[in-house]
Amino acid sequence: MVTSEQVARLAGVSRATVSRVLNGSAHVSAETKKRIYMAMATLGYRANVFSRAAPPHRTRMIALALFGSKDGLNLSQLTMTQCYFYLELLRFIEREVAKEGFDLFLPSHPYDMFDAGGDPGLNYVLALQAKRVEGVLTLALRSDDPRIQGLCRSSIPAVFIDSFFQGEHATYIKSDYMGGAGQAIEHLLRLGHRRIAFFPGDPFTVTGTERLLGHQQAMARAGLVVDPQLVRQTSWEAQDAYQAAMLLLSERRDFTAIVASSDMLATGVLRALRKHHIRVPEQMSVIGFDNIDLSQDTDPPLTTVQQNKQAISEGAVARLLQLIRGEEAPAPLVVSTKLIVRASTSSPPHQ
Repeated sequence: MVTSEQVARLAGVSRATVSRVLNGSAHVSAETKKRIYMAMATLGYRANVFSRAAPPHRTRMIALALFGSKDGLNLSQLTMTQCYFYLELLRFIEREVAKEGFDLFLPSHPYDMFDAGGDPGLNYVLALQAKRVEGVLTLALRSDDPRIQGLCRSSIPAVFIDSFFQGEHATYIKSDYMGGAGQAIEHLLRLGHRRIAFFPGDPFTVTGTERLLGHQQAMARAGLVVDPQLVRQTSWEAQDAYQAAMLLLSERRDFTAIVASSDMLATGVLRALRKHHIRVPEQMSVIGFDNIDLSQDTDPPLTTVQQNKQAISEGAVARLLQLIRGEEAPAPLVVSTKLIVRASTSSPPHQ
């Protein structure tokens, strides 16, 4: 068990100074407080002030960190279409966590519980320690999210889903995005398509970048050059995909298929095609990515790349439990994808 003396030694202060900070004394400088809180987070120190309301046994509580909001809150972006896949994934995660006898925890004020020198990542870790959280699952955090840095420099076990970080107490899980995008392109090539537009989502995310690379590599394997004007960058929002597709269709019509990097982006593309009176798949084939529940109810039902939500959830929870038990950090997991062919793809016109 970590002691206050070890915290004091790492922070370079006296044990009495650590006690003053824990007791809320105002007679400690902001810089010293931050050093002490940093040492507590690094060592995993759980002072009585953190845990006096908690039972002496394990809490069996796992925290969720979702969607990368600036204030560290988890539910503020749920209405955004980029979250749809992860909402479905959460159903599977909750089942896996419950099956293992753990509860999920959503911090509601993770960045302002402690006076830790304005460091949101450090405050986040301290807030988790205050609740005696045993581990953390994160979903789709941006690379600059302070929670990532806080977790990576702490001793709290963490598994990152779609944020690619690995450490002594952390590992990550993702789908085979490059392979999935390649499957979509190869399906269209087999149907006879050669000029294919691609909507990679946000190319500044690793998930968007890997999907774009999969597209480029599949085209290159077929001896085809990607026309950069047929690659349209958007956010992950369906409305942005709609606007980008409207612009593309107003500029040119010399392509016969569109691949979107999520099913929600594909719904925006389908709406733009209807606006331009272009029939799917007779005049334009469309493919999505994720295989969310909605994809089979679009008009027409959407051909898509399926992410294995069950395997992702099982793998994430199993690896987190390994870390909680103190085992060596497992290797990252890359989950295979599968093309689901429905009615939104066919041979190009006049083929």
